Amino acid sequence: MSYFIHADLDAFYASVEQLDHPEYKDKPVIVGGLPGDRRSVVSTASYEARKYGIHSAMPVVQAVKLCPGGIYVRGNMKRYREKSLEVMTVFSDFTPDLQQLSVDEAFLDITGTERLFGPHSALAQEIKKTVLEKTGLTVSAGLASNKYVAKIASGISKPDGLFIIEPGDEEKFMINLPVSKIWGAGKKTRELFEKHGLKSCADIHRLSPEILRSLFGRALGVFLYRAVRGQAAENFERERGNRSMSAERTFPYDLYDEFEIETELFSIASEVFFRLLESGCQSRTINIKIRYGEDFSTEGSQETLDNPVGTLNELYDKLLALFHKKYQEGRGVRLIGAGFASLEPKSAVRQTELFDSLSEKERILEKSILAINSKYPNAALKRGRLLTF
Repeated sequence: MSYFIHADLDAFYASVEQLDHPEYKDKPVIVGGLPGDRRSVVSTASYEARKYGIHSAMPVVQAVKLCPGGIYVRGNMKRYREKSLEVMTVFSDFTPDLQQLSVDEAFLDITGTERLFGPHSALAQEIKKTVLEKTGLTVSAGLASNKYVAKIASGISKPDGLFIIEPGDEEKFMINLPVSKIWGAGKKTRELFEKHGLKSCADIHRLSPEILRSLFGRALGVFLYRAVRGQAAENFERERGNRSMSAERTFPYDLYDEFEIETELFSIASEVFFRLLESGCQSRTINIKIRYGEDFSTEGSQETLDNPVGTLNELYDKLLALFHKKYQEGRGVRLIGAGFASLEPKSAVRQTELFDSLSEKERILEKSILAINSKYPNAALKRGRLLTF
């Protein structure tokens, strides 16, 4: 039986600000822009700020109306990446099989760890405790027999919660949720739910595979059939055999603030990087896409590097440089996209080349992974999962 923890840092950007500024503790902190920044949007709001109805992607102008006494900051991505590395290092002390999804969340495969750490529930509590002691940050976690259910479970008892789905209870857990909790259902899919009057996972559960395919298409229909039954469904959109890979995001309003744009670019880079790892491919060619809001004009740029991209940190830095080289300063950004081209099967990278490109902390983690892979060839650890920041 497999066991997975999905760990999600609580209100990450805002929590780091409260940690670095003790005077912010227990106060509403809104990261994303200052009150005078009329075009800024909220990136993260502390739980104290959420009580006022403030949430991510809300215009800062609206947030100020809801909470005029809040603490508004533009944020510091470099600092957030440093704290993320601290947390991921803690996670890696408990399992070598770590899959980081973004700056503030990761999957931990804890299958077979009972002899080392005892019951899985006790291990999850110990991980949460250790993260708090070593980094000052709280983690909400979900524990289940597959990643998909663990991901959803981690959001049930936030903040600083732990929600456990016992083996055999996955379907029972999913069937009682609203469709808004289905991980992987985007805006267009949610519109289809509304169109067909599907409000709960139970509504979808009652539909046959044939009906689901007719309503949503083959791939999405199969995904939904598995998802509402609590089955491993997280990889339904994985690319197979493509020579390129990309992700993009369209915003409901134009972005002007540099921190907001960099935050969104980091999120997109994270998504596409881990999809690359999952595919077992590598690439030396990266590209970026920018669409402006006032006239919807679109432009892009591509760069071929000397070596394949090895870490998310490296990818983000390269994409950021490419963005600023192409971006027409002062124009509002409505869409950002990024990706890889000319994918090829992953091949060995010389250790000296790799180590020359990584930070000291990344080197330490990299050496650990290489040592484990050398001693246990069947472990097949994937380097980038641990060395993201």
